[in-house]
Amino acid sequence: MLFHAEPIEFSPQPGNGAPVWRGRAMDGEDLQRFAVSVHRHEGRIAAIWGEDRRREDGCYRLHCVFGLEEGHAWVTLDLPASGADCPFYPDLSGIFPTASRMQRATRDLVGITPDGGDQRPWLRHGAWPESWHPLRYDTVHEVGMGVGFPNLPSDYDFVQIGGEGAHEIPVGPIHAGIIEPGHFRFSVIGERVLRLEQRLGYQHKGVEHRLIGADLATGARLVGRVSGDSTCTYAWAYATALETACGVAVPPRALGLRALMLERERVANHLGDLGALGNDAAFAFGLTQFMRLKEDWLRLNAQLFGHRYNMDRIVPGGVAVDLDAAALRLVVEQCDAIDRQVKALRAIYDQHPGLQDRFMTLGPITAELARELSLTGVAARCTGIILDGRCHRQGYIPPAPYDALGVRPATDERGDVAARVAVRFDEVFESLRLIKELCAGLPEGDVRAEVAPVPNAAGLGVVEGWRGEVIVGVQLDGEGRIARAHPHDPSWQIWPALEHAVLKDIVPDFPLINKSFNLSYSGADL
Repeated sequence: MLFHAEPIEFSPQPGNGAPVWRGRAMDGEDLQRFAVSVHRHEGRIAAIWGEDRRREDGCYRLHCVFGLEEGHAWVTLDLPASGADCPFYPDLSGIFPTASRMQRATRDLVGITPDGGDQRPWLRHGAWPESWHPLRYDTVHEVGMGVGFPNLPSDYDFVQIGGEGAHEIPVGPIHAGIIEPGHFRFSVIGERVLRLEQRLGYQHKGVEHRLIGADLATGARLVGRVSGDSTCTYAWAYATALETACGVAVPPRALGLRALMLERERVANHLGDLGALGNDAAFAFGLTQFMRLKEDWLRLNAQLFGHRYNMDRIVPGGVAVDLDAAALRLVVEQCDAIDRQVKALRAIYDQHPGLQDRFMTLGPITAELARELSLTGVAARCTGIILDGRCHRQGYIPPAPYDALGVRPATDERGDVAARVAVRFDEVFESLRLIKELCAGLPEGDVRAEVAPVPNAAGLGVVEGWRGEVIVGVQLDGEGRIARAHPHDPSWQIWPALEHAVLKDIVPDFPLINKSFNLSYSGADL
C-alpha cells in the first residue's frame, strides 16, 4: 500500500465513511515527495485548504487530501508563524495542475503562499486589501468582517494571445439569465476558440469564516447550503466528518435513508441536466419533458421529507425524518414510472439526428487529461475511468450502505458531450434501481444517534455526489465548537477541464459544452 511506502507515517481514521488515512509531513520536502508518489500511482489531489493555528500551536497549517485506489490520504504540514508575514510551502501545481486555484484561494484567505506557480488572486476581487486575510485569527476574533473596506476595482492579468486575426471575447461575469456569475475570456480567430481563461470567485460569501466558532448544528445547516443542488451530498460529508471526530456510530436505518436521499438528489439533477442539454441543442421538447419529470420528483420529496431539496434532513448522527411503509411504496411506484418515461425519452434522444450531430465529438476530454486534472464524477467516468465512491474497486470498500448494494458505475470512453449525456442516462437508471433496493431492504431501528462534541477532535467526510466527490474537513476547538471547516466541491478540479474541452470548437458551442459539465460556481467560491 502506498501509505506505508512513503516517509510520512499514516494512521487510519475510524468512522462510518470512506477509508481515510491521516499523516503529518515533517517538512515541505516530505509533502512534495508524497505528492509525486501519488501522481506516479495515478492518484489525484482531492482538496487543499489552510488554517491559522498560531493561537493554539504557534503555526499555520496546510491541509492536503489526496485520492488513491485505497481511499484518501489527509496530510498536514505545519508552517512557522515567525519571520515572513506569508509563510511559504512547496508549490504542488507542477505535480497536480488543479492545485493552483486551491493554493491561490488559500493565499487569499489565510496568507500562506506556495513558493512558485500562479500568484494571482483568486477569491479577492478588490473587496479587501492584499495584506488582509479573512481566515486569520486576528481577523476572525479581533477585527471581524465589518471593517468597511472600500470595494475598489481590481485588475486581473489575463493571459493574452496575439497574432493576426486573434481577438478576445469577454463573457460575464453578469450573464443574461439567473445563473451564477463567472467571467470567461475567449481568445479566438473568427469563431474558433484558441484559448479560454476563467475568472471565478464572484460568489465568495465568507462561508468558511462564518463556520469558525459555530456550533455543530449551525455548521450542518450552513454546509448543507454551500451548493444548493448538492445539499444531501454536503450534509452527509459534513455529518461523516463530525461523526468520525466524535466517535459516533450511525444507525443502519439512518444510513439507508441517507443513501435514498442522496440517490434522489442524483436523479433530480441528472433529469434537469438532460432537459437543459436538449434545450441548448435547440430541442425544447426535451427540456419540457425532463423538467416535468424533475418537478414530479421534487414534489414527492416535499410530500415525504418536507423539503423539495431535502435540506436539513441529513443531520449529524443520522437523519431528521423517517419514512413509513406507505411512503416507501410511493417512492418505488415513482421510480417505476420515471424509469419507463426516461427510457422512452432516451430512445428519442438517441435517434434524433439533430441532437446527435450537436452532441457527438463536441467538447472532448481524454482519460489522460482527466487523470492529470484529478477529475471525479461524470467528468471522469465519461472518459472511461471507473471512479465512483459508491462501488468496490481494488483495495477499496465503499461505506455503508453502498458496500452491500453492488453499485454498477456508468462509464463511456468517448469523453465528449454525447458521452456525458449517455453517462447521465445510465446513472439515472442505476440510481432508480438502488432506490428500490434501499426501500426493500431498509433496516428497522433508530434513525439518529446523539453527537456529543469532542474537544480538539478532527474528521474528514467524503461522499460521491451527483457531480463528483465532495469532501468536508472539520476541526473542533477546545470547547467542542468548529475551529475550522472546509467544504470542497469537485468543481474545483473540473472547471479547468472546461478550458481544455472548448479548444478548437467554436464560441456558439460553448453553452452546450458548459452545460454538459454543469459545474458549481458557489461550491468553488465559498
